[in-house]
Formats: sequence, C-alpha cells, structure tokens
Amino acid sequence: MNFVCNFPFISIIITLFSGPLCTILSGKWAKRVNEAVIVIVGILSACVLGYVGGTGEAFVYRMGHFPAPWGNEIRVGVLEAFMGFFFCVIMLLCMVAGAREREEEIEESKQNLYYVMVNLLLCSLLALIYTNDLFTAYVFVEINTISACGLIMIRQNGRTIEAATRYMIMSLLGSGLLLLGLCFLYDLTGHLLMSNIKEQVHILAQTGQYHIPLMVSVGLMSVGLAMKSALYPFHAWLPDAYGYSTLSSAAILSSLVSKGYIFLLIKIFYRVVGFEVLTGSKVANVLFVFGIIGMIMGSLNAMQEDQITRMIAYSSVAQIGYIYMGIGLATQEGMVASIYHVISHGATKSLLFVAASGLTAASAGGTRYRNLAGSGYRNKLAGIAFTVGSLSMVGMPMFSGFISKLFFAQAAVGHAHKMLPTFIALAISTILNAAYFMKMVISIYSPRYGGNEEEDASYAVQDGWNYGEVSHKEMRRNGGKVIFMKDQPVKAAALICFIVLNFILGLNSEPIIRMIQKGLAMFG
Repeated sequence: MNFVCNFPFISIIITLFSGPLCTILSGKWAKRVNEAVIVIVGILSACVLGYVGGTGEAFVYRMGHFPAPWGNEIRVGVLEAFMGFFFCVIMLLCMVAGAREREEEIEESKQNLYYVMVNLLLCSLLALIYTNDLFTAYVFVEINTISACGLIMIRQNGRTIEAATRYMIMSLLGSGLLLLGLCFLYDLTGHLLMSNIKEQVHILAQTGQYHIPLMVSVGLMSVGLAMKSALYPFHAWLPDAYGYSTLSSAAILSSLVSKGYIFLLIKIFYRVVGFEVLTGSKVANVLFVFGIIGMIMGSLNAMQEDQITRMIAYSSVAQIGYIYMGIGLATQEGMVASIYHVISHGATKSLLFVAASGLTAASAGGTRYRNLAGSGYRNKLAGIAFTVGSLSMVGMPMFSGFISKLFFAQAAVGHAHKMLPTFIALAISTILNAAYFMKMVISIYSPRYGGNEEEDASYAVQDGWNYGEVSHKEMRRNGGKVIFMKDQPVKAAALICFIVLNFILGLNSEPIIRMIQKGLAMFG
C-alpha cells in the first residue's frame, strides 16, 4: 500500500491529539497549533486527492491491519478526499477572518479551550467523511455535537448559553434517533461495517424479508441526521446559534458542521442501504417534501428579520432545504446537485458572515437595516463581498449559487411526479431570496444621512459613528474625537479568498461536477 494511504488516518489522529494538547497551552500558542494543524491536514488531504484522482480507484485502510469485525476501516475515494481538503480550506479562512473578534469576545483564560473545540470539530468532520464503520460514525457525531456546542457558548452570555442549550437538546434528539436506527440495522444485518451491511441489505431487499423494519431503520437515521443538520421544521436552534456566536463559530457552524451530517447521510444511502433500495422506498419522498417546505419557510422567516446575522442564519434553513430536495429526487443527478450545493453553500455562507462582520464593525456595532445604511461605503471590501455572496444566494449567473440551481432544475427534468414541484419551489425560493438579500444590499449602499459619501463621512464623525474600515471595539474616544484605525489585513485577505472561491465555483464548475460524479461512482 502506498504511504499516502496512511494520510487520512494520520489526519484524524493529528486533529484528535492536538485538542488535548491545546489545554496545556496559552491562547496564543493554542492558536498557532490550531492553524498549523489545519494547514498540515489540508496538505495531507490534497496529497490524498491527487493520489486517488491519479489511480481512479478508492482505497480501504484497515487500522491495525485487522479485518472486520475486529478492526476498523477507513474508505477513501475522490469525493471524500476533496471534501476533506475543502473543509480544511474553509475552516482556515474562517479562523483567520475571525481572529480579532475572538481576542475581543472570549476571555483570555478560555481562548485555548476554543481551539480545543475547533480541533476536535475538525477531527469529527474528517472521521465522518472517511469512516467505513457506522458505530464509529456515531461516536464522532457526538464529538461533533459537543464541540459545536462549545463553540456556541464560549462567549458565555445569556443568549449564547440559551442558544447552546437549544442546540444540545435538538442535537441529542437527532443523535438518539440515529442510534436507534443504527441498532435496528445492526440487529437486521449483524454488521457495523458499511460494505458488509450493504451486502446483507441487498439480500434482504431481494428476498423481501424484514422490509418494514429496514425502512424504519433508514427512516430513523434519516430523520436523526436531518434534525442535526437543521432541516425544517427542526431548525429552531439555528438562528440563535449562528446569530449570537463569535464570527469564526458562526462561519464554521453554518459552512461545515451541518454539511458533515449531510455527507454522512449520503454515504448511508449509497454505501449502507444502497441507492436502489433508497429509490424504491418512501424515505426519499419524505425528504423531498420537507426540503421544499424548508426552501420556502426558511426564506419567509429570513424576510421577517431585520438583523443581518439572523437573516443569514434563516437563509441557511432555506439552503439546507435545497440540499434535501435534491436528495429527495432520488436520482444520480439530484445527488450531484445536492453535493455541489453543499460545496457552494459552504463557501458562500462563510463569506456572508465574514462580510456581515465587517459591515457591522463599520456601523459602530449596529446589525439592523437602519444601522447598516451606508456601511458598504464605509467598508468597501465588506460591501463588495456581501454583494457577491448575496448574488450567489439569489442564483445570478457567474456565481456558484447559479450552478446549484441550474443542476437542481436539470435533475428534476423528466421526473414524473417531482419535476413541477421542483420548478415551482425553485422559482418561489429564488424570488424570496432576491427580496431579502437585495433589500440588504440596497440598504448597505443607501446613504444614512441623505448626502454623498463625503457628506456622510462628516456627519458620521459628528454623530460618533465609525466611518473607517475598523472594528467598533477598536474605536477609541479621546477628548470627543474619534480615532480611526485600519482594519486587520488578514480579514481582508480572507474576504478576497472567499470572493475568488465563489467565482471559481461559478465559472469553472465542470471539473468539480465531474469529480462529484466520479466520487459517487466510487461510492458504489
């Protein structure tokens, strides 16, 4: 076996042990360790992606070289390797962009604990991507839940504690349903390894034995993971969790955490129950219906919000609905569209949260429409970035969101019963997306004081408003004067990277689509 085949296991081990290591380090050194770990794991994932792409075949790594049921397995194809690399890139950009906010909002004595949670979160995401064992997946689902909860409540004010409590309750309910489904499946098949379970499920499907218990098991696991990924109506925890967390936490939670659960669900459909069994069941129809409802209701809730972070959070509910609608189509094209939207949404949502932070900082901490008026002029890069993210969410050509919606529409063409509902839902959701995102874009470029940019600047200074590319926590008052400081360049660099990534996904989607198709073929 080529030495590169050890890299997925090494990546999980590095992230797993770097968590406890950060507990004995200061916040500054824990931050350096965290950044180094993300970079190293990203490089290892890129090497694995190159290796698998070159061989054209998935490989299995047996830990300890023991076969099942005594050993545990990692199975890596081109899609798993790409998702591991993509998650590292997004997490690194989110951590870099939110560095200053973490220093301001988290107590110095607890900053190292934040990096413990981030390292364990990355470890759990990598394990969900690579594992070939269902019980191992469940263990890391719980690690993921605990780590995400820690990221939410690290600020330790009333709202974040309440948000973390809601998140924990809903996540534990989802985990419980996942465990029940896993136990039923183990009772039916006698295996925990995904490939072995699939063989037994295929036999059961051919003979018609235990059909109802099998569908109950699949349904429980699907609902459990849907709850954890905030599919409507299991989304009540999401707005507060995203809206009141630190910048890095909100960006990571919205971009990566829910996507790890969705990727695990897709693996279960392909490598546990088999895609043929899924298409013949009613589970896909249920996910399709709730996906469409989520697309509409998430957008309607976002329209009612006038706080930018909560509006972006409710938008995530709608985008999760898109993904489940594609899965519910129960076609290869629908799965490709859903996975592409996982990538597109992961890149765009983190862009929106980082841009929103810059606009808020340029408005003396204001987060509502009336506070953000003119902030696109006060922080030009954040305004451009938010506009790019908004256009992507609406589905304008040249942006990644357009490709997602195009492939969802193409996947529905020719489907006897789901084509018309899909087209109607896409049209309504697109109109609603345009309504609330364009409203915010117009607001950030509307003069707050009714004059031109120079007049607004002078009035803003007289009002004590921050009119530079600065964090409102960096603004200092001295004798009635407002002293402006330049915004941190690392956040600007992260925003530029996010913008470039969005254009790459929007203008060069064919290689990624082919890779997704190749990865799904390797799943089988």
